[in-house]
Amino acid sequence: MITPRFSCSQSTESVMVSIYCPSVRASDVEINVDETLVTVHINPYFLRLNFAHRLVEDDESSAQYDPGTGYLIVTLTKEVKGQEFPDLDLLAKLLAPRQSEPVSAPTIEVIETSDAPEEDTEELIRRTNGLTLEQEEILQAAENDWQLPQAVPEPLPPLHLTTTKFYGFLDMHSGYFTHVSHTENEVNELGTDVESCPVEERRTRRLKYEEEKWDAEYYMADFADDEHIQELLVWQHPYLTQDGDPVYTEAENMIMLRLPRKEYMPTADQQHNLYLTLISVLFSYAYDARTTLHDPTSESAWTICSLTPAFSALDAPPYWQAQDQPLSSGEAVFSTEEILSTLVQSYRRVLAFPLYRSFVLADSCRMDVAKVLSRGKRMALRCLLDLKKILDHHDIYYVYSKIWVDDLCVWIQTLGSDEILKGLAKTIEALRLPKSAVGWDLEELEAVVLQTAERDSDSDDDTGE
Repeated sequence: MITPRFSCSQSTESVMVSIYCPSVRASDVEINVDETLVTVHINPYFLRLNFAHRLVEDDESSAQYDPGTGYLIVTLTKEVKGQEFPDLDLLAKLLAPRQSEPVSAPTIEVIETSDAPEEDTEELIRRTNGLTLEQEEILQAAENDWQLPQAVPEPLPPLHLTTTKFYGFLDMHSGYFTHVSHTENEVNELGTDVESCPVEERRTRRLKYEEEKWDAEYYMADFADDEHIQELLVWQHPYLTQDGDPVYTEAENMIMLRLPRKEYMPTADQQHNLYLTLISVLFSYAYDARTTLHDPTSESAWTICSLTPAFSALDAPPYWQAQDQPLSSGEAVFSTEEILSTLVQSYRRVLAFPLYRSFVLADSCRMDVAKVLSRGKRMALRCLLDLKKILDHHDIYYVYSKIWVDDLCVWIQTLGSDEILKGLAKTIEALRLPKSAVGWDLEELEAVVLQTAERDSDSDDDTGE
């Protein structure tokens, strides 16, 4: 069955679903309403939508088909008149399956119980009398409070039933890099071991590779000759200059319709870490958008993937491990340390890999991320759709769209919270990341450049005299 293009709107009393299904027979349409679930079937199209509140089919409901335009307009009555239906523009959220009800009652019931018969008691006595000598000693020790020698058992090594390692969104993916040796994947930092590399080893290799790629002279050259970088700093993203919520284009709606139909049930810790990953991904997007003036080039896919540790080394946040207890359900408290550690990884990548390696440029990207998050999940989704389009059009790096970006686009619509995103935005905006945090002597290198420039200036003055 084909999922048709559609859009939703509402009035105070009804919800209207506009479905594009050209060249069909209007008499064959089947519409079913089950509380919040609405299904529309008209061969070869099938659409199932799950709304936030209940709808009913009554005399005021209707379905009208216009053969000229190919649109079927389905009007359904709200059970509670005047009730606001949220997120009608988030198509993936409407297409997501209805949440299953949690099991609250016990699933095992004791029908009856009875005392053990006398013959069972005698059998137990007979078996006890047959204890070995070692077992008798243990019983006597317990009875007389003897102190038998004891030792703390050695911890068992982690049990791995398979050599397969998982990665990507919620560690749901594997097998995407089986033939990586036959592709020109310049982003992959794990080599041919990418499918079998443990999580701890991924981070070790990433940090080692960053140290190898760090070039102090390159940084000093960009710091000394920063005329073009200064031009990039004053640029503003066109999305962030518009007021109100973004209105998705037809192309963006089509991308959302092609997203996978998945239902995610992350734990509180996983949900927490996904917000941190979102910060890292949006930072890479912000760098590419700023350095290309929002006009992606053939290098944009490489830039985005290289700046995102979750892509290049399959190393997703958290990068700073709190000593607190695991998060309780629904908790969304982010410490300054873990947000700082997430941004530090992005700053390091900016200073080690792309064309423009500037700390102040990385700082501008941080502020771009804060502005995007302050506009809520709709703006974050729009940026993710931009990023997805860039990766999908690349012959090799599209794989990172499959293992991360597709799922992030669905997740932000269905489980993302505007309140949490705006809280993160405030923290990121107020954060001041010291240059020493990246682990390289940036201030010393900058001081050398400034001293050299001052000495050259003095020398020119002497020559002029």
